[in-house]
Amino acid sequence: MANHLRFLGRTVMVQNGNVEAAYGALNSSRGRSFLPSACRGVSHDGLLEAVRRRRYYEKPCRRRQRLAYEACRRVYSAEMGRKIGFLARGSRQDPWPGC
Repeated sequence: MANHLRFLGRTVMVQNGNVEAAYGALNSSRGRSFLPSACRGVSHDGLLEAVRRRRYYEKPCRRRQRLAYEACRRVYSAEMGRKIGFLARGSRQDPWPGC
């Protein structure tokens, strides 16, 4: 039953084959849903990117390159977030006392 409710929370009717408008409607309904799993929207699930990516064939070498790039970007973003979080702390000691 829980899976069925999650599916219903993400259901949008496609009119006249206009899939892009349906994606927009699904993303805009992000905050209005009463289901917690449906509040994330399509962009946070990666569904929109997956559908757009499968529109055309992706060669295996390009897929490996894309996956390696995404992994590097995740590592870089996590490290940068950690550094910014460290620098933004107000309770850390002054590294150069007396200056």
